[in-house]
Amino acid sequence: MILEINPYNPQVRLIRRVVERIKQGAVICYPTDTGYGIGCDIFNPKAIKKMARLKKRPPNKPFSFMCYDLKNISRYAHVSNTAYRLLKKNLPGPYTFVLPGTKLVPKVMTTKQKTVGIRVPEHVICRSLLEELSSPIINTSIPVDDTTAPPTQAFEIEMLLNNHVDVIIDGGPVYPDPSSLIDLTGDRPEILREGKGDVSPFR
Repeated sequence: MILEINPYNPQVRLIRRVVERIKQGAVICYPTDTGYGIGCDIFNPKAIKKMARLKKRPPNKPFSFMCYDLKNISRYAHVSNTAYRLLKKNLPGPYTFVLPGTKLVPKVMTTKQKTVGIRVPEHVICRSLLEELSSPIINTSIPVDDTTAPPTQAFEIEMLLNNHVDVIIDGGPVYPDPSSLIDLTGDRPEILREGKGDVSPFR
């Protein structure tokens, strides 16, 4: 099912419709500020298993997830004073932050080191979904092979995923540009990947 949602002023009834599907265990495809992604509710083990199969992802490599805001992050990650200041200045934005996870995070979502990857995206559709759902959504890229360019529009996604997801949100074209990956588990930030987000505040 493709649902066309306005990327600047999302229709509330359509956001609620998608959120209902997420609560029922749906895997969805949605636009973010760094490209189209796929995800589900982090508290639905069946949906997470479906996503792992879709991504051909080993069980020891957990997914990152999206939170609505900094207050939401503090439920699912331990945030030091230094990390808090950096997050407050740079979120929402195109970053994924590695932080120590709290006990609220399902074990399948944490690494052996008990860390989690968290995003607070800028995209209005993402934020509307997260606000309505009031719990995190998994955030991972659409699986493509080495010969296929990442899709930028809903119809390309539909052709590529061929009924492997339950809902595709058409939020217009979005060109993939991966988030910057920053580790905030230590005393100093560590830049693990330079992407769309400006990394100079973390040097």
